[in-house]
Amino acid sequence: MLGEYRIEGRRASDIAASVERGVGTGALQPGQLLPPMRELALTLGVNPNTVAAAYRTLRERGVIETDGRRGSRVRPRPATTARGSIRVEAPAGVRDVSNGSPDPALLPPLGEAFAEVARRYAEQPVMYGELPVDEEFGRLARAAFDADGVPAGPIGAASGSLDAIERVLTAHLRPGDAVAVEDPGWGSLLDLVPALGLRPVPIAVDDEGPLPEAVDRAVRQGGARAVIVTDRAQNPTGACVTEERARELRRVLAAHPGVLLVEDDHGHGIVAQPLHPLAGVTDRWVLVRSVAKAYGPDLRIAAFTGDAETVDRVLGRQRLGPGWVSKLLQRAVAHLWATDAVDPAVVARSYGKRRDGLVRALARRGVEAHGRGGMNVWVPVSDETGAVARLLAAGWAVAPGARFRMEAGPAVRLTVSGLAVADVEALAEAVAGAVGPMPARSYG
Repeated sequence: MLGEYRIEGRRASDIAASVERGVGTGALQPGQLLPPMRELALTLGVNPNTVAAAYRTLRERGVIETDGRRGSRVRPRPATTARGSIRVEAPAGVRDVSNGSPDPALLPPLGEAFAEVARRYAEQPVMYGELPVDEEFGRLARAAFDADGVPAGPIGAASGSLDAIERVLTAHLRPGDAVAVEDPGWGSLLDLVPALGLRPVPIAVDDEGPLPEAVDRAVRQGGARAVIVTDRAQNPTGACVTEERARELRRVLAAHPGVLLVEDDHGHGIVAQPLHPLAGVTDRWVLVRSVAKAYGPDLRIAAFTGDAETVDRVLGRQRLGPGWVSKLLQRAVAHLWATDAVDPAVVARSYGKRRDGLVRALARRGVEAHGRGGMNVWVPVSDETGAVARLLAAGWAVAPGARFRMEAGPAVRLTVSGLAVADVEALAEAVAGAVGPMPARSYG
């Protein structure tokens, strides 16, 4: 089972350290099955409870995962190996369509907003003991949620979507709990869940979002205590939850009211598709909106709302750490919102013209591609490593699908934000030459 490697130790901490050494040196490979607890206890001459404690420590650290009677195994991607490191550096002369950043030309100027914030700050600086959410920021965020049919709930501010999601998960879950995540899905989130000691359970997606039967299976069979859904412009596939799919997902989730529902609407401000929120169908829920894609990644702020208990827990824990998200940032974003600094329709048309153009150009060449909203196009391939290498040789650096998937098939992600419309045909031709025509199939 372990080849030549021998786990050692008499105490739980020593046994856990021995396994971690094996993983760190490569002697224990990702996916490798560990001995059953009683068997290892017999080998080491210790109480089975000692091995159980060691395995629990390893799960909490994200080193191993346990799947009931199937036993414990080394995680496919240890928490110390960020998926962002699975990338292709673009050498000189190679076009980079891999990084997922927005088009700088579509981001608003920030000078006026910060000048106004500085003026207000000079009159009344922010001091300790004030409420964590700026009044205008909270009012505008709540109004936008109301306009999209998001249920009533208090407003919070976090340092981006991932920060908000982490705080929500830790407010309700404990190490070892299972979390249903989209597959393919956001690479940073797929890293975060096991890094928190939680067990990711993949849920397949198509162009309309998570498959309802996959969500139901993740909860009933996978034991998921939380489900994370991207509402629009899903990264990496561009999926957008439709009205019909939202109705199906609500029906599934309504049967599991104790499940924590987390919705990520990071596409707010850059997509044409309307929001169809799932929020409110479970007892515990949160919907998060980052401003990164529409207003700029360095504005590290996200607004979120949810049930009163969850928001209170998150803000309470936040007070014991950073305290609050800078009111300077909150007020700057509120100013951008109030002055309509970004026209979502214009931004959505710009990304849509490039994204849809690329999907159509690939279809004409017999290449399957996906991307209903946002700035990414997902292309299933038969040989991911080969496709990435051939595209690099052809002058294009793309994102390997391995950054975004668990059980989903191989693919590459193309980001259109850096493309001119005139570049679309050239990229499509290069992709077609690198991957060849693929039979239509579900990428989930």
